[in-house]
Amino acid sequence: MTAHPSTRWRKSSFSGGGEGNDCVEISEADDARIAIRDSKYPARAALSVSSPVFAAFVDGLKVQPGPPV
Repeated sequence: MTAHPSTRWRKSSFSGGGEGNDCVEISEADDARIAIRDSKYPARAALSVSSPVFAAFVDGLKVQPGPPV
């Protein structure tokens, strides 16, 4: 998926120190999809998943023991 140029991307609040570019960015592509891209390569294609799938992924990260992802 290639996002529209006017798409607003949000960076994780856990994006790391320094430049803060070691993370992913997300955008609500539309009412039903979330777009995900690598913040180091914003011009490359983005991954698009349904909103419920993305919510399940984030919920899974919250309950897994171990170091933060």
